[in-house]
Amino acid sequence: MAKFPRSIELLIEQFRKLPGVGPKTAERFALSIARKKTDDVEALIAALRGVERSLVTCTTCHTITEVSPCTLCTDPRRDDAILCVVAEPQDLLAIEKSAAFHGRYHVLGGVLSPIEGVTPEQLKIKELVTRITESPAFAKASAGKQNHRITEVIIALDPNIEGEATTIYLKKLLRPLNVTVTRLARGLPLGADIEYADDITIADALSGRRVV
Repeated sequence: MAKFPRSIELLIEQFRKLPGVGPKTAERFALSIARKKTDDVEALIAALRGVERSLVTCTTCHTITEVSPCTLCTDPRRDDAILCVVAEPQDLLAIEKSAAFHGRYHVLGGVLSPIEGVTPEQLKIKELVTRITESPAFAKASAGKQNHRITEVIIALDPNIEGEATTIYLKKLLRPLNVTVTRLARGLPLGADIEYADDITIADALSGRRVV
């Protein structure tokens, strides 16, 4: 049986490691690159190396960035009192594009999934609790005095089984911390991904968020 050259097979194998890329798609990607001119291939290699060398994780919100803390975390115009919790950096970007949210973000790095072995310890949940409890004047605010502390946490996770399980876990964990815990409204249909929702749907979901 005929096979692709070894170099193509290796490239297909690497593409298949990407999320959502099946065998046929991986083959198309690999063959497309094989047909490109040398300059185009070199540009692709340079772009990949640039990602590897220049990207870091923000030490505050844990999104991907070229400088840490990221520009969203250092922007003085944003509301420190509201923290939006998302699963992945692409969810953060989708919400930003809606222009409906002006607070801070926290990226978990995934969602709870017992089937895939993803536990709370593997997500940035401990860091989330630390951000809340170590926010300015947390102790004073807990005693009834407000002073630029986190007062609301919006849980903005995909409305699927894993997202719902993570939302329930976070709700129980955060309630004793004297913060209001809300979630996006059902403008997002069940099973939808925040990453692929349009700007208007995300804006409606944010404006209609409810306490959980």
